[in-house]
Formats: sequence, C-alpha cells, structure tokens
Amino acid sequence: MNIADLVHSIGETIGATATVKSVYGEPVTLGQRVVLPVAKIRYAFGGGGGGREGESPKGGGGGGGGRVLAQPCGLVEVTPEGARFVYFQEPAILAAAAAAGFLLGLLVAYSRRPHTDAESV
Repeated sequence: MNIADLVHSIGETIGATATVKSVYGEPVTLGQRVVLPVAKIRYAFGGGGGGREGESPKGGGGGGGGRVLAQPCGLVEVTPEGARFVYFQEPAILAAAAAAGFLLGLLVAYSRRPHTDAESV
C-alpha cells in the first residue's frame, strides 16, 4: 500500500466516526418542533512511510494514525414560526474570562495612578 492510499484510508475511517450522530444521536421531534443537535467535529490524521535501497530492496515500512474530537456546541430548534440556534456556553470559561478581565483592569488602573513619595518608602 502506498502512502497516498494509507492516508486516504485513515481519513475515511476517521471521517466516518466523527459525526454529530455519534455525539448526540438522532434529531428529536416533539409535536411540530424539531430539535437538531449541533456538534463541533475536529479530526487530524497523518501517515508516513519509507524504504531503503541497497542492502534490502524489500526493506521499508509505513504507518499512520489520527485523532477525533467531537464536542456538543448547540442545537437548532425548528418550529412553524421559524428556526433558531441555541449555543451551549461553558459557564466556567465565561466566569474565568470575566475574572481575568477584572484583575487585568485593576492592574492597569493601579499602574496608571500617580504615586507619591510617601508611598515609595
């Protein structure tokens, strides 16, 4: 198997498993409302190989691998009135970002205030 075939095979295998369906399952229908799950799917793959000439014309090898990350990120709600996207936010990340912004603001405010000679002693 040449390197192009190996990389193609790995990509197909990983791509077949990285689906929204594998994260959530099927869309849900409730009356006239349909909820479609949305996921962020990321995958990476690679492969390599080589051979040597000289002592052993059959010497050589190859290999490859990959990684899949499937993460829920929201849903689409479809009703007779229309469709809307609901984003799943991470409260811990938002709280950490707000705290970091607050602390940075305090640091900037402190560094800009005028210092007197009494404070430097």
